[in-house]
Amino acid sequence: MGFGGYFSFNRFLAVISKEFVQMRRDRVTFAMMIGIPILQMIIFGFAINSDPKHLPTVVLAGDHSVFSRTIIAAMQNSDYFKVISTAATEEEAAMLVETGQVQFVLTIPEQFSRHLIRGENPSLLLTADATDPAATSNALSAFRIVAERALARDLDGPLSHLRRGSPPVDVIIHPRFNPEGITQYNIVPGLMGVVLTMTLVIITALAITRERERGTMENLLSTPVKPFEVMIGKIIPYIIVGYVQMGVILLASYFLFKVPIIGNLFLLLGVSLLFIAANLGVGLTFSTLARNQLQAVQMAFFFFLPSILLSGFMFPFRGMPVWAQHIGEILPLTHYLRIVRGIILKGNTFDQILPNLWPITLFLVISLTIGLKRYRSTLD
Repeated sequence: MGFGGYFSFNRFLAVISKEFVQMRRDRVTFAMMIGIPILQMIIFGFAINSDPKHLPTVVLAGDHSVFSRTIIAAMQNSDYFKVISTAATEEEAAMLVETGQVQFVLTIPEQFSRHLIRGENPSLLLTADATDPAATSNALSAFRIVAERALARDLDGPLSHLRRGSPPVDVIIHPRFNPEGITQYNIVPGLMGVVLTMTLVIITALAITRERERGTMENLLSTPVKPFEVMIGKIIPYIIVGYVQMGVILLASYFLFKVPIIGNLFLLLGVSLLFIAANLGVGLTFSTLARNQLQAVQMAFFFFLPSILLSGFMFPFRGMPVWAQHIGEILPLTHYLRIVRGIILKGNTFDQILPNLWPITLFLVISLTIGLKRYRSTLD
């Protein structure tokens, strides 16, 4: 059946049928077409939250009166704060913030209740890790109201006069590491990890898959070069490329975006080698699984999407549900972002970044072992 001798409906149906057959045979592409939209829907629908709650908080209390307990209870009831422990000294509290173990430190000074009853307007200090302004802004705004309303219930009877006029306490907010809440201070250093993840995984997977498609890999193996030498020779150039990318981002961060670089850059460059190698291991594994370059890109994107969304780069990590945080903890980008921001913005030392260093090392060992084993089997 045709239309004017130019269009055949039967031929048209045959082409459609052929495309579905090819789609069915290319199972990786078909799985990506179904899997990526589902993954996006799950992440954006359930995991992303721009208003994080239950943020870990530590209390440094010099006063243990009923007023202090009331303020702490009101903080927890607000859902923004989750008091996980108490600190014995200011140094301990500062260390918890610097290493990212807590988001806030509430300092209640000595004789707080005594000054409050006398109407001397005592101070409450809330220190925040403000490297990510989106993670703390709502909680900081809510704290003043929470503290005032909590004390209003206790200031009754003979103390009711303290509720009149100015607030009974002076709430002091101390956002550390990014007091002005400049977004670039958080985003630009994080771009280092995102760019390395995106380019190294994709380029490595593409480069090796392309050589196998063109048949140049067989020509290379016909030379006296050993398979191990081929693998190392393939990886080293991309390590150099990764460091060049880091240099460009660091220069742009300092000179263009005015990001303060407080920590040791040599420490950052040293630990970045593990992160670069981990991404190369992922790219190497994808290259052994993909039958063509399109599949290699699809696999790389399937890895890159949850990495950028669940690592804390675009959205507050502590705002995600627990199951999403567990997935994010597996990804090397999550830990690398904490290392980069910790060194650049907080001046973290090796001991302070060590808790985020061993997960990257473990991921590196697993990914590189799988990648090299599969890659070596294809060469042999």
